[in-house]
Amino acid sequence: MSLSLLARSPALRQHAVVRARALHATGPARSAHGDYHPLPFAWPGDKKRIFGLKVFAYFAVGFSIPFFTSWHQLKKGAGSSD
Repeated sequence: MSLSLLARSPALRQHAVVRARALHATGPARSAHGDYHPLPFAWPGDKKRIFGLKVFAYFAVGFSIPFFTSWHQLKKGAGSSD
């Protein structure tokens, strides 16, 4: 019996359909009171502006470090080319 005939057998197809129907997903994870929060933490009270300023400063410093270090290396290397 060839493999193509075996693959087309009704018993194997029925088994595959049963396995496919058994797999199901649950709904999205929500908190106990039903609200959805996209952040993994709560806002720090009513201090949203201060929190935003801190986040902005954190990213601004982190983004500027490579530019500052490359400027420093270029400045340091410019005097030693004599």
